[in-house]
Amino acid sequence: MSHSIRHPEILEIARREGKVSVETLAAHFGVTLQTIRRDLADLAGAGRLERVHGGAILPSGTTNIGYQDRRALNQDAKRAIARACAARLPGDISLFLNIGTTTEAVAQELLHHANLMVVTNNMNVANILLANRDCQIIVTGGTLRRADGGLIGALATETIRQFKFDLAVIGCSALDGDGDILDFDIQEVGVSRAILRQSRRTYLVADQSKFKRSAPARIGSLAEIDAFFTDRPLPPDLAARCADWGTEIVICP
Repeated sequence: MSHSIRHPEILEIARREGKVSVETLAAHFGVTLQTIRRDLADLAGAGRLERVHGGAILPSGTTNIGYQDRRALNQDAKRAIARACAARLPGDISLFLNIGTTTEAVAQELLHHANLMVVTNNMNVANILLANRDCQIIVTGGTLRRADGGLIGALATETIRQFKFDLAVIGCSALDGDGDILDFDIQEVGVSRAILRQSRRTYLVADQSKFKRSAPARIGSLAEIDAFFTDRPLPPDLAARCADWGTEIVICP
């Protein structure tokens, strides 16, 4: 197997797991440790990975990975999280869904919910919910981010401030060990903070890969979230903090 075939798969494993090891990759591909070390050196030289002892990690960076790559990551986990979250959302409510591939999965699970009013700054969510004729859809407006169909900026924030939502379902780019919810785009962070302020209850949907990534801008804390839907148990220290904060953790296997 040539390096041109291995490299994309190595990157996919790194995105899924957060880290790759030389020994595990060598066994996976049936090649020598030295071959994998050369592959990782090439990927690091191209800025795709950062070398660490025994392997490599995704670059910490200040930019998110591409939308189509994000959409393809951890699809089974996202579907399980979306089903569990949607099951907790009643009909006859006002609901906000923000930017993200997991919130889009939640929208897909809402196609049979009755009498919803959904406000969103995610054009993909709006298009998904067109199939639910019993759902009123309100799009915030704002600056369209072509990369992922997100609406951001002052106009989006001002629109959100006109509402008081029964519930909001939000995603994020990363989570750290302190329970901080992180993102890459400071304009999107401003919108997300407005959502938190204008919602009576807030659910966070994020799979375990978000704990293996970092992003520079802080949205808020899990302390501000009513329920966190994820696919793996949290680290014990953070789980204890969430219990103190009253943040419900819902594991969606």
